[in-house]
Amino acid sequence: MRHFNKILVTGGAGFIGSHVIRHLINSYPSLEVVNIDALTYAGNLDNLSDVSTSNNYTFVKGNICDKDLVNQLFTEHNFDAVIHLAAESHVDRSIENPMTFLETNCMGTAVLLNAALDTWKDNGMEGKLFYHISTDEVYGSLGEEGLFTESTAYDPRSPYSASKASSDHIVRAYHHTYGLPIVISNCSNNYGSHQYPEKLIPLMIGNIVAEKPLPIYGEGINVRDWLFVEDHARAIDLILSKGENGETYNIGGLNEWRNIDLIKLLIKIVDSELGREEGSSENLISFVKDRAGHDLRYAIDASKLCNELGWKPTVTFEEGLLKTVKWYLANRS
Repeated sequence: MRHFNKILVTGGAGFIGSHVIRHLINSYPSLEVVNIDALTYAGNLDNLSDVSTSNNYTFVKGNICDKDLVNQLFTEHNFDAVIHLAAESHVDRSIENPMTFLETNCMGTAVLLNAALDTWKDNGMEGKLFYHISTDEVYGSLGEEGLFTESTAYDPRSPYSASKASSDHIVRAYHHTYGLPIVISNCSNNYGSHQYPEKLIPLMIGNIVAEKPLPIYGEGINVRDWLFVEDHARAIDLILSKGENGETYNIGGLNEWRNIDLIKLLIKIVDSELGREEGSSENLISFVKDRAGHDLRYAIDASKLCNELGWKPTVTFEEGLLKTVKWYLANRS
């Protein structure tokens, strides 16, 4: 089991990153955590207001593509691990502006890898780890049967997933070429508190509250595997400390839902919380033209993570959704 003294978390002011930092700060008081985040539209320091004054937490505003800044941070702090979460991550935005995704997700990852390699190579790289967080979207689209495993061939369909697939390959190349100690995890769709409201679940919660249309792509039959973000943070901690060098781990919620069924369940929960007649907001559902390159189904086989490292999801979808809805209703601003 690995133990670290100082970790660099990239993109820690974002949705998943803030949950990972909160988990690390609260679980390991002697661990120093440095968070670098460019604070683009989806990064928000309010996500970390509860831990921002902790003695073992430091925030640095900056872009992972800034080679000088990243090198300076490694020299100054001599990190023994990196948890790399910083990424452009919205498929629709990647279709409109692919270059931003390629710059951040590919070149930004390369800048971090070079800094880690330059800092660690003279010390034998013992006790060091570069942990790259990726997505199940790199695998492309599933039919109605089957699950993505760690050996599924990559088949990305959007500029976003292609940029993440590229960064996964770059990380593995540094492991095989230079001996850099790495682990990678590919996760399914996350949900929970503190998510930027362009994403499906917070967007729909906001629209139900405001009685605005609920736009659903195509016929709503696209299937996603949903993972509660706090369960994901626990999985990341486990892989960080126990994951095998050079290995990939899929993290899934074992929880497949068609978009239309998810929205109907969400409507029931929000209506109930608002004191409306349960299901009355279904008349807000509006089917819109399907997204270009929209993958039909994602589903993760997380058995490697469960069997080898002992992880399993702890929150049911209904519990997680209720927690999520309650948080958004209490934090509308």
